[in-house]
Amino acid sequence: MRTRDVLAHKGNPAVISVDPLTTVYDAIEMMADHHIGALTVMQDDKLIGIVTERDYARKVILKNRSSKTTHVSEIMTADVITVALDDGVDECLDKMREHYIRHLVVVEAGQVLGMLSLRDLYSEIIQEQSETIDQLQHYVRGEPT
Repeated sequence: MRTRDVLAHKGNPAVISVDPLTTVYDAIEMMADHHIGALTVMQDDKLIGIVTERDYARKVILKNRSSKTTHVSEIMTADVITVALDDGVDECLDKMREHYIRHLVVVEAGQVLGMLSLRDLYSEIIQEQSETIDQLQHYVRGEPT
C-alpha cells in the first residue's frame, strides 16, 4: 500500500494550513474545529513548517507563554518530514518512528497534497489485515470470496 492509497481512502481532504503570523491560539482553535492534530504552515504557497498539538503543549504551555500573543512561526517545526505519493506505508511508519513524529506531509513536485497521521496509517494497516483474514477464512472454508 502506498501513500496515494491512504490519501484516496481518506477522500483526499483539503490540507488545513496557517500563515506563520497566525497566533497559536487561532491555530489550536482551527485544529479543534477540524478535529485534527496538526497544521501545515504555508507562506506564499510554500511549505515552511508544521505546527502540532505537541508543539503547543511543549513550547507554549510548559514554557508559560501566551497562546494569544505567540505566533505559529515561534513554535513550529521548520524541518518538515515529508513523504511522496509513491512511498509505502512501511516507509512512512519508519520515518515517524525515526523522527518521533505523528504527522507526515505528503508533497509531490513541491506541492502539498495532504497530511497523514499515525492513526491514518494504522487504520489502513488494520483494514488491509482484516481483508486478508476474511479472504483466508473463505479459502479455508472453501467459500467463494
